[in-house]
Amino acid sequence: MTDPKKSHDSDTSSKLFDCIAISSVSFCKNALLVAEARKLAKRVILNDAGQRFDETGMINFIKDLNADAVIIGVDPCSAKVIDAAKNLKAIGKYGVGCDNVDLEYLKQKGIYFAWQGGVNRRSVSELALGFMLGHQRNIFRGIDRMQHASWQKDGGRQLSEKTIGIIGFGFIGTDLAKLLAPFNCKILIHDILDKTNECQALNARQVAYEELLKKSDIISFHVPGGAATKHMFSDAQIKITKPGALIVNTARGSIIDFKATSNAVRLGFLSGYASDVFPEEPFLSKDYPVEAGFYFTPHIGGNAQEAILSMGLSAVDGLRAYLGHN
Repeated sequence: MTDPKKSHDSDTSSKLFDCIAISSVSFCKNALLVAEARKLAKRVILNDAGQRFDETGMINFIKDLNADAVIIGVDPCSAKVIDAAKNLKAIGKYGVGCDNVDLEYLKQKGIYFAWQGGVNRRSVSELALGFMLGHQRNIFRGIDRMQHASWQKDGGRQLSEKTIGIIGFGFIGTDLAKLLAPFNCKILIHDILDKTNECQALNARQVAYEELLKKSDIISFHVPGGAATKHMFSDAQIKITKPGALIVNTARGSIIDFKATSNAVRLGFLSGYASDVFPEEPFLSKDYPVEAGFYFTPHIGGNAQEAILSMGLSAVDGLRAYLGHN
């Protein structure tokens, strides 16, 4: 989070924003969060469309509002969007990923950016664990079969004692390792940073990406989006992945080569593909049945009620700090 004292002069600090524009759909649906935002501004404009904006949508939303503050979720916050809000002084980030924000341009413009990492970690890590349990014990397939009046007793395999590979050992990856501790799993992790201390604390072992792919029964991705991670799991990686592995993605849709991974599941090389995020959202298709090993959810990883409050209050608190409110 940017230091508000360095973002604007104390003599220009006001007690209220003239206008806060809020683009995040889930923030706008939460009465408590909207009420907290209203305490900080003379006007609060909500995204009443109920749909996530693309870049053009964001520009159209904010260009005529004269908003001096914005609260964004995963909506694009590019240089064009930033320039469209000509009076913009501060942005509150609802959520933990910043790959949709042109941080360098904000810095150039001197716009205050309020962000706090890890506020939704338990919500996302619980979903990842849920995917693992649902797949291993055939919970998803069992429910689907019962819905189709098919009584097939197949309890799958226990999650306990399995080897779990965690790609990205930050806030969410480490929290997932904590949740897995009672299952006595072997935890392999891969990260571009040295995670020796975290591994020692959580009984994990840091290994090369290729080793993790070859040895893990389940592989869970927890890295940011962007050019460095785009399609980091594609045909080349699938070829060396342990046969029968489950792939879990609760991070960003761009990380996984969706077509290549789906094909590997259909061919039986991978036992399942659990994803909460997609290359384009909303993702709506009936071509990926549970029975075939596809477990898809509509980007609900950070959407637990508790996480919504934590992320929303974090964004509001950041704007409050900018105003100098205690």
